[in-house]
Amino acid sequence: MQDALTAVTRHYARGSLDGMRSLLPKLIHDTNVLASLDPRGVALRVQVMKMTGQFMTQTRQYDAAEVALRWALSGAPDVVYGAAVINTQCWLLLRSGRLAEARELAVQWADDTEPRISRATPSELEAWGRLLLRVATASARDNRPEEAAQALALAESAAAAIGRRRVPFSSLSLGRFSRFSVEMKRAEHAMVEDRPDAVLALASRIPTKALSKTSANNWNRYLLDVAQAQTRLRKYPEAIGTLKGVWRDAPQWLPHQRYARDIVQTIIGKRRTLTPDMRALADIVRLPM
Repeated sequence: MQDALTAVTRHYARGSLDGMRSLLPKLIHDTNVLASLDPRGVALRVQVMKMTGQFMTQTRQYDAAEVALRWALSGAPDVVYGAAVINTQCWLLLRSGRLAEARELAVQWADDTEPRISRATPSELEAWGRLLLRVATASARDNRPEEAAQALALAESAAAAIGRRRVPFSSLSLGRFSRFSVEMKRAEHAMVEDRPDAVLALASRIPTKALSKTSANNWNRYLLDVAQAQTRLRKYPEAIGTLKGVWRDAPQWLPHQRYARDIVQTIIGKRRTLTPDMRALADIVRLPM
C-alpha cells in the first residue's frame, strides 16, 4: 500500500489525473481496512485521504475534498502531518473563494507550528514555509499587501534554513521547498496586483532548472502567471507559446484551470480570425466558440 501511495503521489506531482483516478478508490478502501487492524496504518490513511483531498480540490469537487481532509486531519499523528493537511485545506478555501477563512486558518497554523529555526528539521521548516506561502497568497488576494510581503520574507528564511538539505519525496512533500518556491509566489502576487512587467522581471530570474525543485503543478501554475503577464502586455505569440508548453507537459491538468480559460479568452476575444494554435488552446481549455 505504501508503494501504491507513492505511485498515486507521483501521478499527482506529474499532473496525471487519470493515473490517480484509477488507483485512489481501491487505495482508500484498503488503507481504511488496514488502519482498523494495525495502528501503523493510521498514518498511511492520513496520507491517502490528504492526497484524495488534493485530487478533489484540483478537480473542483469541493464537498468531497472537505470530507477527505477532515478525515485526514483527525488522524494526523504529528504537526508535520497536520500542517500538510491544513496546507491543502487552505488551498481548497482559496480555490473556492473563501479568502478570509483561508488566511485566518493559515495564520493560526503558521503561528502554532513556527519552529526554532536553529534546531528545526527540514520537514518542520518546509511545513512551516508552505503555510507561510498560503498566508501570503490569501493576504495578497484579500488586499493585504504588507501582510503578504511579511509572510513571504518569513518563508524565504525557512527556505534558507533548509539550504541544501533535502526533504524526502512523499505525499506530504510533493516537491522541494526552496527560494524558487518563494519567487514563484512573488510572481503570482505581482500578477494579482496587475504588475505584468514585474512578473516577467521575476520570471527572468527563475531558471527552468527550478522545476526540479518544485512540483509540476506549482511550476505550471506559475507559468500561467507568466502567460497572463505576456497577454496583458500584448505579447500574444509568447503567451500562446507558454500555454502550449504547459499543455505539452500537463495535458490532463490544464483543462481544469479556469485561469487558463480566462487567458485564452482574452487572447482570442476580439479577433475575427483565429490561428490554428488559438483554436487548439480554446478547445483544450473548453472555451465555448
